Amino acid sequence: MTTADLDPFDADDLGAFVAENLDRYAETQGILPAELEAYGETYRSQGHLTREQLYEIAYESSTRSAYHVEKNPGARCREVTRNARAVEGDFSAIQLLTGLSGFKAATASCVLAALDGDRHAVVDTRVWASLERLGAVDGRKESFDAADYVTMIEPIRGIADETGFRAVDVGYALFASDAHVREGTLH
Repeated sequence: MTTADLDPFDADDLGAFVAENLDRYAETQGILPAELEAYGETYRSQGHLTREQLYEIAYESSTRSAYHVEKNPGARCREVTRNARAVEGDFSAIQLLTGLSGFKAATASCVLAALDGDRHAVVDTRVWASLERLGAVDGRKESFDAADYVTMIEPIRGIADETGFRAVDVGYALFASDAHVREGTLH
């Protein structure tokens, strides 16, 4: 994807858009970038995440469904997160993580973004809505699966390539943009 594919932006405008909204991210209720990075450091050094660590990530991402993570056996959490590091392909990685209780695609994206913020981003309804406003995706979405993650991560990586920002930061900026411009409730 290039900036030519995004309706109202050229590369400079897109970079300014990301920078401005990245500054706004602190005003949102999104997952804290420093916390996500800390989970990533742990993930990379251990080679896996524990059930307790996954619960913490899920709680930061989706407080109301985090308790489902506790239904997963600890060994399964370690196995799945170890395998998610090794699998090739965005679809496969998200699909693998969503096999754990308490992990839909949006929450699973937090795990991948923690692991590799250069290639992955935290995605949700706000990110989709901002991508829709930019002309990068079509239609409204309120829930996501692995295929939807792939649909979102491709333009996010394109924006990252065009602007020099990391994919995770582009995701934060898209989230903050929607929080800034949306009128009314999210759903």
